Amino acid sequence: MKIPLIVKLLSITLAVSGFMVAMVWFAIDTLAAGYFVTLMDKYHISPEPAHDMFVHAVHRYLIWAFLAAVFLATGLSFLLMRKVLKPLTRMTLITRKIAAGDFSVRVPAGAADEVGQLARAFNRMAESLEKLEKLRRNLMIDVAHELRTPLTNIRGYLEALVDKVVPPSPQTLTLLMDETMRLAALVEDVLQLARADAAHGRLVFEPVAITQALDRALASFRPVFDQKAVTVRLQMPPRTLEVPADPGRITRVLRNLLDNMARYTPEGSQVNIALEALSGQVKLEFSNPAPGLTPEDIPFVFERFFRGEKSRSREHGGAGIGLAIVKEIVEAHGGRIEASLVQGSLHITLSLPRPGGLSR
Repeated sequence: MKIPLIVKLLSITLAVSGFMVAMVWFAIDTLAAGYFVTLMDKYHISPEPAHDMFVHAVHRYLIWAFLAAVFLATGLSFLLMRKVLKPLTRMTLITRKIAAGDFSVRVPAGAADEVGQLARAFNRMAESLEKLEKLRRNLMIDVAHELRTPLTNIRGYLEALVDKVVPPSPQTLTLLMDETMRLAALVEDVLQLARADAAHGRLVFEPVAITQALDRALASFRPVFDQKAVTVRLQMPPRTLEVPADPGRITRVLRNLLDNMARYTPEGSQVNIALEALSGQVKLEFSNPAPGLTPEDIPFVFERFFRGEKSRSREHGGAGIGLAIVKEIVEAHGGRIEASLVQGSLHITLSLPRPGGLSR
């Protein structure tokens, strides 16, 4: 049988009160009564009737005092404990609602005591769970929306081919191949995002020469920049800089940032990449013209499936996952990443921890 907490607390109060009365009762019977008999003998007065009357009177008043104390202690303790336990009871009910999927409920936290602090901490936990649930739902909606477009196109072309409305020409097959590749790229992006989310605690750290990694990543994108007549201005220190990192993850970060620049930088413009060593960290800054972005878009550039620029269409751009993957990986390494818009150029700055001595 479950006993409510308030009953347990009241039982403790009653037990303490009963113990104190028992101790006083014992003290009167063993000490006060003996002193009374000694005093009566000193004045040659028969102690028997007076002794019995004294003991009974003290016992009677002690019982009345005990009952009054129990009544007062029980009443005050009940009111105080109910006030203290009321938020806990609400937390129990709200926990059940959260377990049922309702993350909007909150616990009133008016007091500044420990219970109030617990209620505020509980509310922060509920807010975090609500945000996570919204992110999960939005992710599912966004993934379904992104998958629907290429699948709809593929289905339309296949139905046209089956009905012989469109001939099976190389152009039609090329269109089907393009849509299939877009679908495969989207699935791969979602998979990489899931892996980036799970990267915390699963990274294999080793010294990584960030200068060489940046050179290799940039070399693979040089043809794209050259095809668009984009000038790449690279600033790096002469010495090799090393950071403790997961080589595969860091390479993914650099490739995603360069891919973002290669896709959306206007033709004939210039991009800037700067690498420098600061006290205890390595700082990388990527900047490129972003005419379609506005200052209102900046807080969302690392959100999943976000496309700020109008040029970032589904036909020519990515799924809007690349920068979200970058953010997850950088934070998994204990680094920071931020974005800003300066005179029409998007600046993405990331920093990675660098213990002393990792340079040569």
